[in-house]
Amino acid sequence: MQKNRSKRYRAAAEQVDRNKTYSFSDAVSTLKKLPPTKFDQTVTMSFRLGVDPKQSDQMVRGTCPLPHGSGKQVRVLVFAQGAAAQAAKDAGAEYVGYEDLIKKCQEGFQDFDVAIATPGTMAEVRKLGKVLGPRGLMPNPKIGTVTEDTAKAVQEVKAGRVEFKLDKNGNVAVPVGKFSFGENQLLENGTAIIEAVVRARPATAKGRFVEGMTLAATMSPGLPVDPSPYLGV
Repeated sequence: MQKNRSKRYRAAAEQVDRNKTYSFSDAVSTLKKLPPTKFDQTVTMSFRLGVDPKQSDQMVRGTCPLPHGSGKQVRVLVFAQGAAAQAAKDAGAEYVGYEDLIKKCQEGFQDFDVAIATPGTMAEVRKLGKVLGPRGLMPNPKIGTVTEDTAKAVQEVKAGRVEFKLDKNGNVAVPVGKFSFGENQLLENGTAIIEAVVRARPATAKGRFVEGMTLAATMSPGLPVDPSPYLGV
């Protein structure tokens, strides 16, 4: 497999000690020293969690505001009417509407990153479950995307609030920022994410919650991170 990797990737892999578990700060420092790509890679923190994803009471899901943003331009769609619709527009949402937007989404429109809805629109918006659900775009009150305060919700996601959700294999992956970020920016964003995931531990989870953490950029090898300093959060 390594032979099929690019020369840049192989050079990066040589700088990563596979037998070492890095402190988070050392992982960030090492990552930043790896050979860059021609584009600004996304840096991601991945967690292997000690929960059973088949059990509904062991779902891990939440949001986390990033102190330095995600580095990504977030396109926001808001299902709202009246004053809530105007507030969403004023806050910078790219797409705002109700029945017209529902129809547009039913026809396949998905050119956005986050969907927000007021409670009053959800009876109709729920009909989009089969369309938006598979892409994780359905508004959800648990993560703050079903709300009367559309302006606040738009501002938070624009500022860099990220969502995380357990996948079917018991893993969670969350974007930390961009490779171009400074070490302190990645450290502070990453620490906020680690603490948010640890706080999201289900009451029914037993034993070790965070079994492993890995820091990686899009086209770079992953660095194993020691989770133990954060398990008391």
